[in-house]
Parts: sequence; C-alpha cells; structure tokens
Amino acid sequence: MTVAIESPTLLDALDAIGRDAQARGLPYAGGIPPELAWSLVSAGEARLVDVRSAEERKFVGHVPDSLHVPWATGTSLTRNPRFVRELEAKVGKEARVLLLCRSGKRSALAAEAATKAGFTQVFNVLEGFEGEIDAQQHRGGQDGWRFHGLPWVQD
Repeated sequence: MTVAIESPTLLDALDAIGRDAQARGLPYAGGIPPELAWSLVSAGEARLVDVRSAEERKFVGHVPDSLHVPWATGTSLTRNPRFVRELEAKVGKEARVLLLCRSGKRSALAAEAATKAGFTQVFNVLEGFEGEIDAQQHRGGQDGWRFHGLPWVQD
C-alpha cells in the first residue's frame, strides 16, 4: 500500500528556513534556494528585490518585475548609504522580502542591514543571479538563478 505524503506548502518551507536560520544564529530570516524564491514571488507571497548595481542589471540581466534597490553602486561598488530607506520606501518593513545579488554574498549583507533596521521578514536568495565563480573563473555553470532556468530578461 502506498501512502501519499503531502509536500509542505511554500509558507511551511519558509517557516523551516526561519527556524534553521535562528538555530544557526543568522542575522536575518534565512537563505532561500532560487527555485523556492521564484515560487514565492510567483504566488504573490514575497517581493523580489535585486540589490545589484544598475550596471549589473542592465548588462547581465534581471528577473522580470523584480524591484531594484542597489546595495552598492557604480563599477567600484560603493556602498549605498540610503539602502535601508530606499528599501523601506519600495516594500515597507513588514513585507516578506527576498534579496538577490550576483552570488548571494552582497544580498546576505543587505539582509542583515535591513533586519537590523527593523525589517521583519528579509531573506537572502542563495546562489544569487549568476552563482559562484568556478575553477575556470566563470559564473553560471554550476548554480545561480539563471543556471536553474528561472525567468530572466536582458536589456
């Protein structure tokens, strides 16, 4: 006899991620795999905010309908001192927010800063848009938003 096991809902998955983040002492709500991030955004359960520079979004590509609040700006990636204020203006402190950068590192820093500023549900999208750099010094061949075949566009 086969017993059907119900898969967890999106919000159950988020709860589990939050508990794991708390147990590990993360300074934000947790890290979310790209596929789950897209499912949450598609279902209207979260807002996706790209924290890469305007140049990265334009020349590398971006997720359709994602919001943009740069964590750092310009080619030297100078830290945006207005990041928290700009994020609050676009989504509010109570929104469920998923932050995306190139590899998941800047978005983790941005998630920490937002949480310290009073945002209550800020998550980091793991792997980022392009993923980690590989042995050949390339991105996108082993992980990242684009690697998983999730929606994106390029100007």
